[in-house]
Amino acid sequence: MEWSIMKNNRLMRLRKFLLDKNAEAVIISKNENVHYFSGFYGDDSALVITMDKQYLLTDSRYMEQAKEQSRFTVLEQKSGLLNKIKETLLGENIRRTAFESNVLVYDSFTALQKMLPEITAWIPVILDGLRVQKDEEELELIKKAVAISDKAFEHIIDFIKPGISEIAIAAELENTMRKLGSERPAFTTIVASGKRGSLPHGVATEKLILAGEFVTMDFGAVYKGYHSDITRTVCVGRADPEKKKLYDIVLKAHLMGIKSIEINKDGKSIDAPSRQYISDMGYGSNYGHGLGHGVGLEIHELPRLSPMAGDIIFKPDMLITVEPGIYIPGFGGVRIEDTVLVKEAGAEPLTKSRKDLIEL
Repeated sequence: MEWSIMKNNRLMRLRKFLLDKNAEAVIISKNENVHYFSGFYGDDSALVITMDKQYLLTDSRYMEQAKEQSRFTVLEQKSGLLNKIKETLLGENIRRTAFESNVLVYDSFTALQKMLPEITAWIPVILDGLRVQKDEEELELIKKAVAISDKAFEHIIDFIKPGISEIAIAAELENTMRKLGSERPAFTTIVASGKRGSLPHGVATEKLILAGEFVTMDFGAVYKGYHSDITRTVCVGRADPEKKKLYDIVLKAHLMGIKSIEINKDGKSIDAPSRQYISDMGYGSNYGHGLGHGVGLEIHELPRLSPMAGDIIFKPDMLITVEPGIYIPGFGGVRIEDTVLVKEAGAEPLTKSRKDLIEL
């Protein structure tokens, strides 16, 4: 990905964050954050960013790629990544460094401490919050990922029929997204039919689809590192009254969830109306997960929509899923999910796939 003004803005925000933490530098080792700040996406690499310099540390496998994707100073490590981090920090005369405490494993952290007695302060930080509001460049990539998953759904509803296995449906979805430009599935594709629909994360099995069953599909694409997330539940054949009732409840809860998204609200208050509605309809005990989660370089990231989410106040250009569901053991379930953009005037579903009950 070409360098941009957006990436310079990301570095400016990071350096302000480091100043507030009284840190002279930061060691970044989470792959998604390496990608976010440097433009490089590979593994077994790290960043060392000071107040005026930025280094990308990698090995011989990625040197050419790193120089193409990033404007950072690219340094090749030949005796281990930790040794290169040590060398870089010493070369910059760093005494107070931040590190990603939610990523750097204990053994690596203690090894660095022993290798760098010159460091007088190790400052734990979590950088994921800096990625919560998406910039224009990110939104463009996410919209492309969403469009891929929308097209895959349009294709799959003509593919599903009695006698086809859940695994075959998952394979067809993933193959279709690949043909449309997806790098890989955003996560292990969920296809849960019939009674298996009561499993919120029921990954595809060899079970064959039967006439009259609900089929829940939860899947996503990845475009240049950015994810989409969509869930749709369809009925193979005519839906009986009980299935129609369940679908209508989930659809109404889903639409209520989108309508509840407003800036200056927290995830708990956004989650509440649709959760209360499902409870009022008698299915509160059959809805155990949050209303949604952030999506971007990770399939699950900040912010969250749930009864326990109250720490992040929603702002424009945050991205969130809205995915209420009802799951009834022995019967099945329904979930409907969109990827949604938070805007000044409310929310805009980026997912465009139809949400009425489809009877195949």
